[in-house]
Amino acid sequence: MRVRSYLDWNATAPLRPEARAAMGAAMDLVGNPSSVHQEGRAAKAMLERARAQVAEALGALAADVVFVSGATEAAALAMAGRGLACAEVEHDAVRAWGEGPLDVSAQGRVVIGEPSRSSVQVANSETGILQDLPEGLAVSDWTQGFGKVPLAFDWAGIDMVFVSSHKVGGPKGVGALVMRRGLDVQAQIRGGGQESGRRHGTENLIGIAGFGAAAEAAARDLADGLWEPVDKLRIFLEKTLEDAAKSTILVGKGAARLPNTSMFITEGWKGETQVMAMDLAGFAVSAGSACSSGKVKMSGVLRAMGYSEVEAGSALRVSLGPEVTEGQVAAFCDAWLAARDKKFAR
Repeated sequence: MRVRSYLDWNATAPLRPEARAAMGAAMDLVGNPSSVHQEGRAAKAMLERARAQVAEALGALAADVVFVSGATEAAALAMAGRGLACAEVEHDAVRAWGEGPLDVSAQGRVVIGEPSRSSVQVANSETGILQDLPEGLAVSDWTQGFGKVPLAFDWAGIDMVFVSSHKVGGPKGVGALVMRRGLDVQAQIRGGGQESGRRHGTENLIGIAGFGAAAEAAARDLADGLWEPVDKLRIFLEKTLEDAAKSTILVGKGAARLPNTSMFITEGWKGETQVMAMDLAGFAVSAGSACSSGKVKMSGVLRAMGYSEVEAGSALRVSLGPEVTEGQVAAFCDAWLAARDKKFAR
């Protein structure tokens, strides 16, 4: 059996052992966090511990954190009915609620007119391009930046941000909305009044416990410098491909980017074909966002940056993590270049 290399960390990070252990402990608790008896109080204590872990990792207070099913729900909770502007480089979950598109430069930077009426991501999931977020911003998607670059909610001056568990090595299906004190949102899901009336319904204690443990571990890894070697691997990857494939375009070259994300365009070679070729060679990579129900589609992010339809449809994203080795990156480069040579052989 071929040994596989997972190079799609922006889609989802591998489950951390700390998260797995916390989820196992949560499975052993029978109580509902809303119950007042001993079993319920034990479940409530675990829930609040996870809330404190997520809050500390984000530089917030525990009271600021609202647990939800993921970043998509958090975006809806933060943006529904507010008429906020956003750019075409935002995730579909944000664009679904945004109004009045913000302009985007050729380098992927969003032009922000009125921060208090805008939603702007901290980092793009496809290109890795980082944004400068002004104080007074209404909403920011921190899903990709969380755990990879330093972020502190209390210092950011933003009304609301949101994150997703599985991007930092927690389980899928849980996330958090973080709100500036004094603000409130109108619940989109109503019922029993959980999460201070902002998100009703019995909390997913198993997922939340895993999320809390993963958030704590992710913050520790960032502080310990575990993403610095990843940045060096990304630079090695990009230099190798650029040196060997002169016509390949590195998206966001020269811009501030996440330490792990590379997106490159090889015009005339469809991104979906590249993904399939690399999959057969033993490498999990992507043509862009993984949130399209298993479909590979042309990148709207690249179109917003001014790339042509052909170019936007010819992109491949590689996203690394601390567990990826130089040998795996070198092997990917060899496999990709071999597939490219075969594709364009005359």
